[in-house]
Amino acid sequence: VLRAFGALALVTAIGCTAQYRNHGYVPSEETLQQLKVGVDTRATVDDVIGAPSAAGVLTDGDYYYVRSRVREYGAFRPQVVERQVLAISFNQNDTIRNIERIG
Repeated sequence: VLRAFGALALVTAIGCTAQYRNHGYVPSEETLQQLKVGVDTRATVDDVIGAPSAAGVLTDGDYYYVRSRVREYGAFRPQVVERQVLAISFNQNDTIRNIERIG
């Protein structure tokens, strides 16, 4: 009985501890420094950073890299506690127009 109670207490304690998970990818500031606005192209971004998490609605749209940090706590619904979005927009000639962090 004492062993079962101890196991139950341990499971309860672990279940009430917040767990954090990361989803997605946003490149580091050091990696972004390799890219030059107005000079580098979409192909360069693909080579330096990799494929984006999501692309713009239209073909050849802007690139969006998204990273979310989710907290799970016991029986409660998972909650997004942090979200970062990196948007890279391109000119008509496929050079980088802007690099912007959101969130």
